[in-house]
Amino acid sequence: MRLIVVDDYNKMSEKAAIMVASQIILKPNSILGLATGDTPLGMYKELIKMYNNKEIDFSNVKSFNLDEYYGLSKNNAQSYNYYMKENLFKHINIKEENINIPDGTAKDIEAECKNYEKRIQDQGGIDLQILGIGVNGHIGFNEPDITFEAETHLVNLDEKTIESNSRFFDSIEEVPTKAISMGIKTIMHSKRIILLACGESKAEAIFKTMKGKITPKTPASILQLHNDVTVIIDKEAASKL
Repeated sequence: MRLIVVDDYNKMSEKAAIMVASQIILKPNSILGLATGDTPLGMYKELIKMYNNKEIDFSNVKSFNLDEYYGLSKNNAQSYNYYMKENLFKHINIKEENINIPDGTAKDIEAECKNYEKRIQDQGGIDLQILGIGVNGHIGFNEPDITFEAETHLVNLDEKTIESNSRFFDSIEEVPTKAISMGIKTIMHSKRIILLACGESKAEAIFKTMKGKITPKTPASILQLHNDVTVIIDKEAASKL
């Protein structure tokens, strides 16, 4: 794991965006694995700036999102489909047919998970996967457990995750309790991975990820076994290293 510690959130966002842009410039038809939440927002803003400055072109890029809430329609303002369109896709020239996000309203969720996994495999896997990390060490929605879930699957969300995500909803009762998520094997098959974290609340999870035992109780710890992971964090998130 390569560690980059920066002063603040803005520096983290800039550094991550430069790495994503480099990937696209070197391979214009890159397969990107994208994350949601607060952490990558700044990176997306930087990528939009680069696109507007004609520094990068997304016309041949394909994307696969890490996860989506179960039961939320694509048009729901809290869905990750909506998040991606508002915060990135509608501001760049990525083609609609090249965007892949799990369907949280699919009638047959098991079939949707298998189909999503196959679509990733048919593209040869993810070239560059962006990850955030939960306070409990989750990546995607792979929650602490006694085993690692391999492929795209339906997840029961951890209480800490529900509590953390409740800030996006009017009440904690509105937060979905399940989600579709890429599995650990899917993530680990990515050719390159960038893990982003910011703030003191992520310090313990970052310490366990980088210095702790490899255990499904800290899902992100599995990244120690990947041969090309860059961890970009601010000083607060690095405070326990």
